[in-house]
Amino acid sequence: MTAPDRATAERVGEALVRERLAACANVLPGITSLFWWGGELQRAEEALVVLKTPAERVEALFARAVELHPYEVPELLALPVEAGLPAYLEWVGREARLDGPVGRRS
Repeated sequence: MTAPDRATAERVGEALVRERLAACANVLPGITSLFWWGGELQRAEEALVVLKTPAERVEALFARAVELHPYEVPELLALPVEAGLPAYLEWVGREARLDGPVGRRS
């Protein structure tokens, strides 16, 4: 997910982690994005947020991210994990769980 600035990236990322929709959010500030929008080539300085969540949580994560995000159409992509350290993957599953403590419900 991209965000217009570091503060927004951290705010949205933190909310998704607090709400147990993601186990982790990595914020990488200072990226340059080039894209078409409104029929024109755009250039934007943004922050990239890499979110880790199990496949079964992606839909809920996307829905909540859209609510929190200031962009009309936020960049939300789910990339498959082909392999990972089993202990890390277990941790992601444990921390981004449906029955975990949630900071917001509604």
